[in-house]
Amino acid sequence: MPEWPSTLDVTELMAGGWRPTPFRQFILKIHSRCDLACDYCYMYEMADQSWRSRPRRMPPEIVAAVAGRIAEHARAHALPSIEVILHGGEPLLAGREPIREAVSSIRSAVGPGTRVDVSLQTNATLLDTSYLRLFDELDVRIGVSLDGDAQMHDRNRRRPNGEGSHAAVAAALGRLSSPSFRHLFAGLLCAVDLRNDPIATYEALVGFDPPAVDFLLPHGNWSAPPPGLVPGSDATPYADWLITVFDRWYGAPRQPTRIRLFGEIMHLLLGGSSSNEQVGLSPAGMVVVETDGGIEQSDILKSAYDGAAATGLHVARDPFDAALTLPSIAARQIGELALAPQCRSCPVARVCGGGLYAHRYRDGTGFANPSVYSPDLLRLITHIRRAVAADVSTLKGSR
Repeated sequence: MPEWPSTLDVTELMAGGWRPTPFRQFILKIHSRCDLACDYCYMYEMADQSWRSRPRRMPPEIVAAVAGRIAEHARAHALPSIEVILHGGEPLLAGREPIREAVSSIRSAVGPGTRVDVSLQTNATLLDTSYLRLFDELDVRIGVSLDGDAQMHDRNRRRPNGEGSHAAVAAALGRLSSPSFRHLFAGLLCAVDLRNDPIATYEALVGFDPPAVDFLLPHGNWSAPPPGLVPGSDATPYADWLITVFDRWYGAPRQPTRIRLFGEIMHLLLGGSSSNEQVGLSPAGMVVVETDGGIEQSDILKSAYDGAAATGLHVARDPFDAALTLPSIAARQIGELALAPQCRSCPVARVCGGGLYAHRYRDGTGFANPSVYSPDLLRLITHIRRAVAADVSTLKGSR
């Protein structure tokens, strides 16, 4: 039986007035392997194992094709700016000159009519001064994965021989935070682990003075639940963890950093729109290109089942516009129409947005479900709403 969204009729949607949103974020998998063996990695440890058959590094001819397709898309939609994210695997394994060539080729192909903001997400074990000088020259911002202090981080983020990686990451963050390179620091990405104390995790992260922190829920779904979560239970272990951090962060006289998940929820509660797929109903505007040139959806979908992210398209023969009308892409752009019935009737539906799309998967029904984290999201959003409402009431009363 076909799983949703394969049954979604895009022609009918367009006849009703819906139009796709062009891609503005291009994630390039410039290297498909990693020098760490993180046990929660959705790329290597979960359902989709397609990385095994892909080239380790994106070949020059694919880089050239990607640059041309990005330029074509930017011109076709008159985009004033786009974001290119160098990703992996571990993108630093690609090497300095291939990275320079990729960034230069894309900017050259796109031309002056569209601003190209480039960033790179790394585990930072290879982030030495020579790389930082390169990224300073190329104006590439750097996001680093860090899960807390040494004990917390090394619980999951280890080298293949079992050795921890925290010491190398901390040393790299010291270099990145120095006056010479501080302007390149985009922020820290932390995967929530219920075994780690939330306040100690938060303090370990802000100890590096990051401009922003992303807390990510472990990738899982109804058929392969995240650690410590019983699907269908009223328990909210992840909300409880995040609320502890929120109260510490929000209650401080001055927030030492931005926490994107909390900021997004607060912005949505005050009537704004979301800027990423974690929460909210804004259409997804990102696309992935693998090392072999395959055009794919969010690579987080690899946590659902083998082939979940695939589109069958390739940069050598297909424009990015060809992906925009696929049911799988349209489903992540149609907002409320993609929500399960119980989500549409939820009082925080506009803020929650059904949760991250990958977390909705259930074998047999596809992605036509609430997030496996629904109770957690409801509790977290409700808690933040109360805190914000109390402050708004206080402000009104002081006038």
